[in-house]
Amino acid sequence: MLRPTGGTLPTSSNYRWIIVALLFFATTINYLDRQVMSLLKPVLEKEFNWSETDYGDLVTVFTFFYGATTLLAGYIIDRVGTKLGYIGAILVWSLAAMGHALAGGTAGFMVARAMLGIGEAGNFPASIKTVAEWFPQKERALAVGIFNSGANIGAVVAPAIVPPLALMLGWQMTFILTGALGFLWIVAWWFYYEVPARHKRVSAAELTYITSDPVDATIAGDAAATDLLADKTTRYPIFANKAIWGFMSGKLLTDPIWWFFLFWLPSYLANIYHLDLKKLGLPLIVIYLAATIGSVGGGWLSSMLIRKGWHPTRARQWAMALFAIFVMPVMLISQMSSMWPVIAILSLAVAAHQAWSANIFTVAADQFPKQVISRVVGLGTMAGTLGGAVFPLIVGRILDHYKALGSLSQGYYIIFYIAGLAYLAAWTMLYIFVFSRVKARA
Repeated sequence: MLRPTGGTLPTSSNYRWIIVALLFFATTINYLDRQVMSLLKPVLEKEFNWSETDYGDLVTVFTFFYGATTLLAGYIIDRVGTKLGYIGAILVWSLAAMGHALAGGTAGFMVARAMLGIGEAGNFPASIKTVAEWFPQKERALAVGIFNSGANIGAVVAPAIVPPLALMLGWQMTFILTGALGFLWIVAWWFYYEVPARHKRVSAAELTYITSDPVDATIAGDAAATDLLADKTTRYPIFANKAIWGFMSGKLLTDPIWWFFLFWLPSYLANIYHLDLKKLGLPLIVIYLAATIGSVGGGWLSSMLIRKGWHPTRARQWAMALFAIFVMPVMLISQMSSMWPVIAILSLAVAAHQAWSANIFTVAADQFPKQVISRVVGLGTMAGTLGGAVFPLIVGRILDHYKALGSLSQGYYIIFYIAGLAYLAAWTMLYIFVFSRVKARA
């Protein structure tokens, strides 16, 4: 596991990196479970006679329930703690993932996708809260980047194992076996996790290092919000800190693009380049391996800038501007005549998204106190999945429209243009509500 060099205090234990490993594997399972349906789409759309609109509706059901539940999930996790909260989330989504095998039609899949969304809504609020509890500010982006790379490993593992399982055992057993992995993780989490102050394997030196951040008013948010933080008798008013609007806007504009990359790239490659279930694996593995590199690299970049003396928010600002630019080449896909140059561009885009994602979560962790961070992440994720619920409806109808005209590729190109501009728009909103305010206070 990667570990940053430098730091202000030596630590005789490094247990926090084992915690990151647990978060990494949970996120891997999370994304494996949500990816199974998109990889089986060529099989399922024939068996159940799905159009692109039908498939878009299924994606919307998942994202709607995912988004609608994140705030509640964050609230529950803040109340019961990360240990029990995370177990509850993964229990629900694992049962839901296995439940896809019982679906006898589109309605059954909608129920299964809804329950999967409800369960998976707890993953990121629990993970970000865990990072805030276990890591000082200088290491958070790297820690988030490492566990968030599990999203890409899950997306890499899925095309490697799902098609062979489906070909050998059928689509129902594929859902059952992949869904059952969550129960193995629950056992490990129960035995290995506890908050740092109560964990027997955390040394005094490491605990001091974990809690070494100073109280910094420029990081806590607006002056009014900071005053309320100091008042221990007052609940922290999340919306008094304007950073919440930047965080929610950033998620609203960029999460739908990631959903598109996750749920439609297998279909895009099958429709445009005529790849069957046996041939989809390699291009998708290349794309999502690049996303893994982007997740860890994006967290490393801003963490490195902070270690060099940059203000944390300033480090996130310039790193995220770079990542937004790296997504823009997807607008050139319409000019490509062969598959592998397209794979290269898509690899860069998904790597940039995951680098962006690692940093936008740590923007939230930087701007809000630990006692409300799960609810903050829940609000941001709710905003992101609101966009993610609407965007598939648009995507499905665009693709069906151009498919009827005999020009399906043109429909995809329109969506890639939207994707290329979304991150610059999101960065602008973050600048207005977060980055410019830090500059004004400096």
